[in-house]
Amino acid sequence: MSEHDFVEVGNGFHVDRKFVEPLRRLGLDSLEAVFAFEGGEKLTKANLARHRSRIRFMLPETGKAYYLKRYDRPPPGQQIRNWIDHRQRASTAAYDRRPAEELTAAGIRTARVVAFGEEWSGLFEKRSFVILEEIANGRSLEARLPEYFYNSKPLENVDRKRQFIRALADFARRFHDTGLRHRDFYLCHIFMTGDETLYLIDLQRTFRPMIFDERFRVKDIAQLYYSAPGQIISRADRLRFYCYYVGRDRLTAADRRFLRQVKNRAWRMADHDIRHGRRVPFAE
Repeated sequence: MSEHDFVEVGNGFHVDRKFVEPLRRLGLDSLEAVFAFEGGEKLTKANLARHRSRIRFMLPETGKAYYLKRYDRPPPGQQIRNWIDHRQRASTAAYDRRPAEELTAAGIRTARVVAFGEEWSGLFEKRSFVILEEIANGRSLEARLPEYFYNSKPLENVDRKRQFIRALADFARRFHDTGLRHRDFYLCHIFMTGDETLYLIDLQRTFRPMIFDERFRVKDIAQLYYSAPGQIISRADRLRFYCYYVGRDRLTAADRRFLRQVKNRAWRMADHDIRHGRRVPFAE
């Protein structure tokens, strides 16, 4: 995906050339129309900030679903923190969109961007949005791992499980090799299609840290470790994942230190969730 594939059809409103007419027929042809749009399923969750909204809708011409993510008057303090984290002043939606270009170039698949836009009020963002195409036949790894992980005779699928763990470790390594850190690197944000192609979604917090790079790499791997269900992913599986991730059969002193940091962070997260009555996937 490149910005050269987009045309500006209205002030601050950019659309992939292939989607100009389909979106126009749905009434999505301006920033005002986007922020007035209610023609789909509203998606809500408990921790969704007031300035954020999400809608899932269909485009008849493509037969596919799309996600409209809107940011309306983000708090100035939050914007400033974003500018510092990302080392650039940009709209909230831009932070969701721009990493996709870099990741695509690195061979990391992400959701396709079909439209985006923003409006400013002086120094600060007034509102912005991005429209993403739903990953066809995709589901999050949190919702369901490949079927062979649930086989009642697990020894029959040892090779397939190990191949998948290797693929997931390679996916994580290639992502981190870009220098980017996700900060929400849970299984719910890694999608898999029927042919076991992996996609990374929800890139809005993805950034390249100026300092504490290793701290954020630990955080990403700890989130992946935390969200992997303990009744399905064994300790041996987790160690095997890490060996694939670093490309070594034997652990070094630095590896052991890194793994201790990952586990300690996972347990701190677990303590917090246990206090709030939430499940702890890796400890189950």
